[in-house]
Amino acid sequence: MNESSAAAPAIGRKRPPAVTLAAGWFGSVAAGANVGTWSVLAAAVLWGTTGTAATFAPRGSSPFAIGAAAMGIGGIALFLGSRRAAMRLITTRAGGRALWLGAGFVVAYPLAFYTSMSDAGVAIGVTLSIGSAPIAAALIERFRHGRHLSRGWAATVAVAVVGATLLGTGQADFGHRSALQQLTGVILALVAGGAYAGYSVAASQIIDRGAGSRATVGALFGLASLVLIPVLLITGSTLIASTRGILVAGYLGLIPMTLGYVLFSHALRTTTASHATALSLLEPAVAAVLADLIAHQQLPAIGWLGIALVVASVLLQTQSPDPDTSAPRPFRPDVRVAAVRQYPGDLAPATQAAQRPFATRSTTSTPRTAKSSDEAGLGD
Repeated sequence: MNESSAAAPAIGRKRPPAVTLAAGWFGSVAAGANVGTWSVLAAAVLWGTTGTAATFAPRGSSPFAIGAAAMGIGGIALFLGSRRAAMRLITTRAGGRALWLGAGFVVAYPLAFYTSMSDAGVAIGVTLSIGSAPIAAALIERFRHGRHLSRGWAATVAVAVVGATLLGTGQADFGHRSALQQLTGVILALVAGGAYAGYSVAASQIIDRGAGSRATVGALFGLASLVLIPVLLITGSTLIASTRGILVAGYLGLIPMTLGYVLFSHALRTTTASHATALSLLEPAVAAVLADLIAHQQLPAIGWLGIALVVASVLLQTQSPDPDTSAPRPFRPDVRVAAVRQYPGDLAPATQAAQRPFATRSTTSTPRTAKSSDEAGLGD
């Protein structure tokens, strides 16, 4: 039998209609998603490994120490990765108030997040922290930037929040904690969600004003590490006293935090903070699957239903790259700089003036041609 005759039956074989339909649907989803969307999803997958990784920390390790190690070590690595641009962004005060607010949110998030998991349980802590972040980010963008969110975005986020709630309910353990401890954990989880949203909006605002994404995340996390590293040294005697603890801290800081936030900040160049935080709802689903497979924490049927809802929501969101249906994203000064250089007369004076990186909107009558973020030393 020759090769052509052997291949003929395979060529003529038809796939089942259900397989063809599913393949076509997932293909359309992939085609509809942009690079920013995939960057957020990749970051969410990396962040989803943190809960399982933290279970390998030495017994008695402080949640403050684990959180400070994750963000503190990651902050140093992110700052060193773009040290000149990040330092220039800090010293020139080009990031404005958003830089300092964002750094404060970076400090608050891991301390509140890991303590909430310790007090209320991993399931409730992760669910409330990540589930509340898109809503908080949407409220910030709505009242600060005037963005109106579409009904489709609200519906997909609602589906994801319901799924995350089912996931958290299926994993929750209410019998081994006092009511006060549970309440404290819930409050801290909501604080963590607000801090995550605040960081996302602050980073997006700095990037929209012309800074490079790597410079932005390096500056934010570099400033935060000045607080988090001392917290680690004070509270982390148990964590850093053993080789296993050092390996856990190193993994959390260098892989999920460093690589994850590089991807997330890159996505903020083309994706709004509310949309990015909504996509990151994939994180608790990834965490639950890993806990079931690696940590042998059996997930009940209601938990798998929750995962299915979260995944369906994320896939639907990839079809809508921008949840804002009324207000455009803030103008990126570095996007049209080349056009200003080649055809300066084609742009109105007010537009040319608006292209100065990090300039506030004003009615100045002396327009200047802008420098790109790379020329200013603030790029990636």
